[in-house]
Order: sequence, then structure tokens, then C-alpha cells
Amino acid sequence: MFKPLGADLRSTIALAWPVIVAELGWMAMGIVDTIMVGSLGPASIGAVGLGSGIYLAAAIFGMGLLLGLDALVSQAFGARNLHECHRWLLHGVYLALLTAGPITLACFTVAWSMPQWGLHPSVAAPARDYLSTVAWGTLPLLLYATFRRYLQATHLVLPVMAVLVSANLVNAAFNWLLILGHFGFPALGTTGSAWATVISRWYMAGALGAIILWHERREGVAVLDVPLDLDWQRLNRLLRLGAPAAMQITAEVGVFAAATTLAGRLEPVSLAAHQVVLNVASVAFMVPLGLSSAGAVRVGHAVGRRDMREAGRSGWAALAVGVGFMACSALTMLALPRVLIHMFTRDSAVEATAVSLLVIAAGFQLFDGVQGVATGILRGLGDTRTAMISNLGAHWLLGLPIGYTLCFVLGWGIQGIWIGLSVGLIVVAVVLLLVWSARVRAMEAPLSS
Repeated sequence: MFKPLGADLRSTIALAWPVIVAELGWMAMGIVDTIMVGSLGPASIGAVGLGSGIYLAAAIFGMGLLLGLDALVSQAFGARNLHECHRWLLHGVYLALLTAGPITLACFTVAWSMPQWGLHPSVAAPARDYLSTVAWGTLPLLLYATFRRYLQATHLVLPVMAVLVSANLVNAAFNWLLILGHFGFPALGTTGSAWATVISRWYMAGALGAIILWHERREGVAVLDVPLDLDWQRLNRLLRLGAPAAMQITAEVGVFAAATTLAGRLEPVSLAAHQVVLNVASVAFMVPLGLSSAGAVRVGHAVGRRDMREAGRSGWAALAVGVGFMACSALTMLALPRVLIHMFTRDSAVEATAVSLLVIAAGFQLFDGVQGVATGILRGLGDTRTAMISNLGAHWLLGLPIGYTLCFVLGWGIQGIWIGLSVGLIVVAVVLLLVWSARVRAMEAPLSS
């Protein structure tokens, strides 16, 4: 019993660790932006956090539409059908091209309307400028997401990690050049940080695309060995899987963007503290997010081979690693709050508020890990609807209204918003864990009879 579980744990960790490093690299780009505008004051920290949060809520929908590639490519790869893998990659690129324009336009529209939101005056203008600038990186971001999903589903995870790490160097370099102005570049402040992000996303898309072409050529196969015509039935299948996943991840990311918008109605210190702790919690979540992708791939491969017992073991192994890490994360937040906060700011007022938020964040770490991993392993089975429904209900119908009431009606401030967010995460985690357990029992039942 324990021997196969141990093997599954090792296999999960071997696949997951480069993905986790890549997720941390993705998250580090936002953290670097926050740190490098920190010298401009709390209002700039809040503006970058607000602008990037709103943008991510829009862009993540397009990235979510591509999550169907996890199941489709991994199952084709598990069945040793590389031609089918290439077909799905091509249609992922088509979907990225079709969705980039509307998402970019939506971001411009939201940025134009921001002055009417009742935001603090010191935050509203730079947040609007940041959002309208970073939107130009939507197309490369979606192409990067397509290439990454393909590479991960075919077990080529080390190149993804390498590109994300090097992209951070590109982002940091252009932040240094454009925020305060060096070597003759203009001092653009928060807008300079947005341009650095756009440049780094074009780099990520180009690098991953080149890696796919190079690898397939080295293996003696042509990635473009498939018909280039758009197969609407295939695109429809990708959307049937991707649309619920997109709504799920948008609901989850969007509720934090909504919370950031609500925090923008408070004083800049509360918004800055919110952004600092959100960055800390998001870094911790990159580990279960990476495990989620690895779990989706391993479950998908097992399903492609019709090995349902291995599919169940792969999912449980990913959950076990995720829960173990998030327990350590919670203890770190409780034991070293000021060490974590000082990575972003030394402002005493921001620090005092952020410490109280870190205590709340520590309380939901285990649940955040469970819901993150469970979303991925269910996606490996081809189930993207359960996570969508639970996220929409728990976050938007329960968590956010509770947070709003505690903050603005009962006067609990930013802490009230975070308590509401915690309630939503707890409910999602419980629901997804119960559903996964039921699916595993249903898969293994015919094998036991």
C-alpha cells in the first residue's frame, strides 16, 4: 500500500518542483514591481497592486480558457499520440489570438472608468495609468500560457522554469531603468513598472515558442506537421473544458481584485498593507498552484492509459504535498510576520496593519492549499465545472458580501475584508475535497468488484 504511494509522491514532486519554481518566478515579477515602486511611497504600492490585480482578473480569464490543454494534451501524450498533442497546441494558439483583442479592449475600458470609482485620489490616477499600459502585454501573455500548458503536459517543465527565472531578470532590469530613470531612460514611476512587465511577457512568449520548435526538431518531428486549418469542433471542445476553468480561476482571482478595489476606498495605509500581505499569501500559494498543474498532468496521463488506481493515487499524493507545505507556510507567517513584511516596506503604520492581516492569512493556508490542488486534479479528470460553481458561490455570494459587511457596515476595516476572503476559501476547499474523494471512489469501484 505504502510503496506505490511513496512512488507517487516522488513522481509528483519530481514533476512539480520545476513548475513550482516557475510559478514562484511568475509571482516574483509582481513582487519585484511592488518592491521597486516601494520607494515612491504607500500610494504607489497600492496603485501597482490595484492596477495589476484588476488586470490579472481580466487576463486570467483568457489564460483560464487555455487550461483545457492540461487534460487534452496530457491524455493524448499518455496515449502516445504526439500528432494529437500538436493539434491541441495549434488550437491553443488560435484561441489565444482570438481572445487577446477583447481582453485588451476590456482593460482599456475599465481603466477609463476608474476615476469614477471613488478611489483615494493619490491612488486613482497612477492605478489607471498602470492598467492601461500593462494591457499591451495581453497577447504575449496568452501565447506564453499556451506554450507553457503544452510543455508541462508533455513533461517538459525545466524549460518553463528557466524562462520564468530569466524573465525576472528582464523585468527587474527594465524596472530599474524605467521607474526612476537610468542611462537616459525617462523616469515613468508606476507606469515604468507596467512597461517592464509588458517587455518581459514578450520575452516569455518568444522564448517558450522557440523552445518548442527546437525540441520538436531535435526529436525528429515537426510541430507544424498537422493541418493548419481551424477546426471549430476541436476549438469548441477546448472551450467546453476551458470556459468553466476560466470562470473558476477568474472568480477566485477576481474576488481578490474586488477586495483590492474595496481596500482602495480606505486610506492608503490599509491598501498598502493589503497589497503586502496579498503578495506574501500569493507566494505561498504558488506551491499548491504548481502541484495543481503537476497533479492535473499526472492524473491526465493515468486516465489516458486507463489506469484509474494510479489516477487516484496521483491526486492524493499532490494533495498530501500541498497540505504539508501550507502547514509550514502558516507557521512561518505566525512566527516571522515582521521579517516577511520588511521585504516590502519599513513604514510603521503599514507594518502594524499588515501584521494583523498575516494572522488571518495564516488561518486559511491549509484550506487555500487544498482548494488549489483539488482544482487541478479534478481538471486532470476533465472536470472543470465543479471548481467553477463552488468558487462562484463561495467567493461571490458568501465571502465577498461578508467581507464588505464586516469592513464598511460593522467598521472592522481591512481586517473584515480578509475574514470574508477566508470564509470563501474554506468553503471551496471543503466542497472540492469531498467531490474529489467521491470521484476516486467511483473510479475504483469497478476495479474492486
